[in-house]
Amino acid sequence: MFEALKGLIVLVAGFGLFSLVHHDLQAIAERLVRYSHLNPARHYPRVFIEAASHLDDSRLRSLAVLAFLYAGARLIEAYGLWQMKTWAEWLAIVSGAIYVPIEVYRLFRRATLLGGVVLLINMFVVVYLLYVRLSHRVENTESRDSGLSQRRRATR
Repeated sequence: MFEALKGLIVLVAGFGLFSLVHHDLQAIAERLVRYSHLNPARHYPRVFIEAASHLDDSRLRSLAVLAFLYAGARLIEAYGLWQMKTWAEWLAIVSGAIYVPIEVYRLFRRATLLGGVVLLINMFVVVYLLYVRLSHRVENTESRDSGLSQRRRATR
């Protein structure tokens, strides 16, 4: 359910990006800052407005396409996990593990408590998923081997 929720949220974001094509993003950002009762002269609202002013239609389309691709991957993974497919379990392991090197790099650049906690949680989830996947593999192998032994005894 979590993967499907992530996929749907990013899918909506992708449509939102497409809806902004051919609009004045700087004006929209300024209205959003004012609506949020933020001071546009402060650092973060100014950074937000500046970033919006540098987005053109081709970048918006590219970001939207990337959002759709990411959403598709999340929704495919969610379907596979819902159907209890082995490939989806491996996809979940790989998609979680991809972020570990990035999180380690960020910790080396600037160590924060939040960054350390995120890294530990992600590593725990990846190791747990790997443990569950491999333990199912061992169980399936053992049950298959015991079934072969029983058939051999029955044929003797």
